[in-house]
Amino acid sequence: MDYLDEIDFSAAEVSELFDELPLWSAPFGLLLLDRVPMKSGLTILDVGAGTGFLTIELAERCGLGTKVIAVDPWKGAVDRLRRKISQRHLENVVLFEQDAATLELPDATVDVIVSNLGINNFDDPGRVLGMCFRVAKPGAILLLTTNLAGHMAEFYEVYRAVLIELGQSDRLAALEAHINHRGTVDSVARLVEGAGFEAVDVVTNSFRIRFADGSSLLRHYFIRLGFVQGWKSVAGVDARQKTFEKLEQRLNAVAQERGELALTIPVACFVGRKQSARHFAPDGAA
Repeated sequence: MDYLDEIDFSAAEVSELFDELPLWSAPFGLLLLDRVPMKSGLTILDVGAGTGFLTIELAERCGLGTKVIAVDPWKGAVDRLRRKISQRHLENVVLFEQDAATLELPDATVDVIVSNLGINNFDDPGRVLGMCFRVAKPGAILLLTTNLAGHMAEFYEVYRAVLIELGQSDRLAALEAHINHRGTVDSVARLVEGAGFEAVDVVTNSFRIRFADGSSLLRHYFIRLGFVQGWKSVAGVDARQKTFEKLEQRLNAVAQERGELALTIPVACFVGRKQSARHFAPDGAA
């Protein structure tokens, strides 16, 4: 039995491909994983799979009888996922390196569709969800997670005050637009229902990301990767340097006053279903 084989931690492939639990995506993914039907024999589609957090968990948790189809247009992420699949000897995963909106799976062939934070990055969420509806079997479950408008409110409160202090009130509209481009429970539910899915449930929660101060926040690798470019776009180009110097100072002052800098992230997991008399039901859903 190969699962009794000991893993050699000195092997180069183990250290090279060792992946800590994704810090940002894990709180969202755990909500989703708690609601996925854990059954053998399913066909599961992971939309916006990235480096494969959900793909690998579902392929291993649901067993060899289940096929997991992962799609993502990010070549580097798909290449990494391919190496992890090879290293783990998973034979029940199929990869597509492409825009999910153009995925040409046969109609009505998928039992479960998952997307962990994918909707945040789709160029055309409605088109992607339309594809999901097309490939879903009658009774199929759709589960997707997202962060919501209002996330990192503590940061944006300081940013707003800095713009006013620096006489850049003309940039407040850009800041509000940036804040409000995140979805709400109602707007995401409308997207799901607009694609044809019946809304079954929505679960909300929140978590905090804590930093020693503003300097640590602004230099954190993931914050730079996922957020700083958007924050920079709010400030006028000519005043950007001055704005961020003041923003860092103000965030540091908040951290000194409060003992840390904590940012709140509201989380939502949406559950939809392609209507049918017979369906899979995640725990707690009708």
